[in-house]
Amino acid sequence: MFFCVKIHPNILLAALLVFLPGCLSARVRPGIEVLEDMDFAPLKGRKVALLTNQTGTDGEGHSTISILHSAPGVKLVALFGPEHGIRGDIKAGDPVRTTRDAATGLPVYSLYDRYRQPTAKMLEGVDVLVYDIQDVGTRSYTFISTLGLAMRTCAEAGVEVMVLDRPNPLGGRKIEGCYVEKGYNSFISQYRIPYVYGLTVGELATLINEEGLNCGQRGDLSPLKCALTVIPMEGWHRDMLYSDTDLRWIPTSPAIPNPESAIGYPSAGILGDIHGFLNIGMNCGMQFCVFGAQWIDSRALADTLNSRNIPGTHFEPLDYTSTGRWKTEYHGVRYIYDDYDSACITLTQFHVMEAISDLYPDKRAFEVCTECPTFDKVCGTSRIRARFAANYKVASIRGYWMKDVEHFKHISEKYHLYE
Repeated sequence: MFFCVKIHPNILLAALLVFLPGCLSARVRPGIEVLEDMDFAPLKGRKVALLTNQTGTDGEGHSTISILHSAPGVKLVALFGPEHGIRGDIKAGDPVRTTRDAATGLPVYSLYDRYRQPTAKMLEGVDVLVYDIQDVGTRSYTFISTLGLAMRTCAEAGVEVMVLDRPNPLGGRKIEGCYVEKGYNSFISQYRIPYVYGLTVGELATLINEEGLNCGQRGDLSPLKCALTVIPMEGWHRDMLYSDTDLRWIPTSPAIPNPESAIGYPSAGILGDIHGFLNIGMNCGMQFCVFGAQWIDSRALADTLNSRNIPGTHFEPLDYTSTGRWKTEYHGVRYIYDDYDSACITLTQFHVMEAISDLYPDKRAFEVCTECPTFDKVCGTSRIRARFAANYKVASIRGYWMKDVEHFKHISEKYHLYE
């Protein structure tokens, strides 16, 4: 049960406050606020680099950049930006440019262009790299990969890493998906963890640091352990979804505009890697929340899905139109989790593909779309695609998809900071 993470004395007090939610305020208080309460003691007299984006704010909306830039005794010397950029307005996959921050005059180094991790030169003179980004709790979202790669560079350079913790919008108990298998490690599946992993980013950073999972983007390097400090939240517990925190949601990227789309990302995003098959709400203001196509009978699809009594999940027929200059009318379903705890959210998209196969045998996903280059990378294996494509039955993949869940629960529990 022991793991080695540097704990500042004042952080111990903050950790105790985690178990007294409501003592100081009704809402969850993210790590940056706890750090402020500590008068920035762990950073005093040190040169600090900050890896963040638009989601790095306190509960009042003040950015972590401005907070640390004006913090007494703290010298903020550099900023690092992940995918989507430091302001979160760059589309998925588009390069992020190295630039200079207009407000502070600090250099902003891109970690989503030529480099995916800081170089030793970027970290020259830096004592500690602080990470403050709201994540979505799903393995293929690249922020956690950026964090791990930064941790590797910091380990090599002797730079401490400090993670300011934030809520997992999927809660702290939902774990689904198999481990990434050898040969399938990538920037969208960097760690041998389930697809939905049920940890806060601080807990995950500790796990990959202590379990030797930080083996580079392709998983082909020796594990490296950095000096790691986690500043925990106050008031968060594992049963909380983001809507329970009373924190304002700041879009983590253009496709995740609200907490519901964060839950939708693992529910529909894997299907989205079968390019051109179904619309999943993009360009319609319902990102990852619907499944539709021009050729679907909405009522028939909803009735077929609901007849299968999928645990915790209900489907409503929906006709909707894309926004923008070229409007397209789609017919399909919206899914609703009426019992989130019992729902297997990552299998929702496979249930839809099964129902489509039954209703429209000439529209089977992997027969209509033979090119889906990122599907196996996102799944962390080719076996899910191969098994499902053989008969288009969820039953054929359920066991394999969930085979590593209990093992991960066992090894991850000792890294829980919240109960």
